[in-house]
Amino acid sequence: MLSKRALFAATFALCLSPLAALSASAAPKLVIEVGGQASGTIVIDLMPEVAPKHVAQIVALAKSGAYDGVVFHRVIDGFMAQTGDVQYGKAGSDLSLAGTGKSDMPNVRAEFSSKPFERGTVGMARSNDPDSANSQFFIMFAPADHLNGQYTVVGRVEKGMEVVDAIKKGDAAANGAVTDPDRMVKVTVEE
Repeated sequence: MLSKRALFAATFALCLSPLAALSASAAPKLVIEVGGQASGTIVIDLMPEVAPKHVAQIVALAKSGAYDGVVFHRVIDGFMAQTGDVQYGKAGSDLSLAGTGKSDMPNVRAEFSSKPFERGTVGMARSNDPDSANSQFFIMFAPADHLNGQYTVVGRVEKGMEVVDAIKKGDAAANGAVTDPDRMVKVTVEE
């Protein structure tokens, strides 16, 4: 028979084990330092349980420094802010090509889910091919039900939505193309 002390210790250990498992499996966060007209920090809770391959790609690109200095090249007021073109979205590149490039990593097959595109949702940009997502992503200013089930949701803004709202908007007549765009100065991952 267990003593009261041993029973307490065993019960305490059982209570702690789910907490340890939760913290060990906590989803990574993408931390974006924004510079330009908008200035501040955006923290995104990534969702590996929803889109594991896309999240892994974003994390790898962020850890390699690929996102550092990349502009928000397409920003449509009331819709979304798009960034992540690591090929053509950096200073010294022809920014008129921003939005057409990708990383050296392979494209990722679609991981569509039932997660809705709401204010603060982060989704992967792609071409007409559903399996063409690579490095570019967008952050929603407002809900957009027409994207549900058509684009991969990878996360949600946890902090800094006011920074997202302040990102310089693009020309509506030019599909949101931005002159002198804001940029992601530094992008890191918290795990």
